[in-house]
Amino acid sequence: MKTVVMHFVDALVETCWNTLPIIAIILIFQLLIIRKSLPNPFKILIGLVYVVLGITFFLEGLEMALFPLGKLMATQLAAPSFTHVDIASTTVDWFAYTWVYVFAASIGFATTLAEPSLLAVAEKAQQISGGAIQARGLRIAVSFGVAFGITLGVFRIISGFDIYYFMIAGYVVVMLQTIFVPKIIIGLAYDSGGVTTSIVTVPLMTALGLGLAHTVPGRNVMIDGFGLIAFASLYSIIAVLFYAQLAQLAQWWSSRQMSSNF
Repeated sequence: MKTVVMHFVDALVETCWNTLPIIAIILIFQLLIIRKSLPNPFKILIGLVYVVLGITFFLEGLEMALFPLGKLMATQLAAPSFTHVDIASTTVDWFAYTWVYVFAASIGFATTLAEPSLLAVAEKAQQISGGAIQARGLRIAVSFGVAFGITLGVFRIISGFDIYYFMIAGYVVVMLQTIFVPKIIIGLAYDSGGVTTSIVTVPLMTALGLGLAHTVPGRNVMIDGFGLIAFASLYSIIAVLFYAQLAQLAQWWSSRQMSSNF
């Protein structure tokens, strides 16, 4: 028990040191540049305490639960005893890792749908657009994009292909989509790629990639273990742009049907 408390205290001190530059910059600009006192300083102080404690508890939770669980699931699903893969073989049968793909897609979809930052962006987009962009539809589109991206990233780790093939192809698709989609969705789509790299998605995806690279024969943890977050960000942009294209196509089809009725 004493070890746990001391470990938490060390994490709390480290969090304080990490947040200190942010607080210092805000105070410098508020007091020296803008030259106005802070409104409700006591309330702000209480909020800062909540932030520091929240970050500390979250980081401790990552180390105790999410990182070990993600790595454990990846290790178990990719273990030779489960996949029946020949460790001595020089080639990897990526068909043998079906359950790894299913797990990657499922966890990618679920964690993104529960992502607080995505929820905030989706609600704000619906509010500003006057309902033209639905929060639920945006969240589901991003979640499907992350699920597909993570699954493709897992395939990349298992197959051993270089990551730049997938990244170049993905960004070419994004550039082509950007030309044809409505301008109202472009900025939101690009921001949707950023909100996937947040507090829920990153720890599990990182642990999943490291666990797979450690377990799949012939893979290097440093070379192959990272990159899943890049897949999640890129293919969520593609998914939102595709969602906008589908909405545009549905609107065009609806207007065509109405005109044909007249």
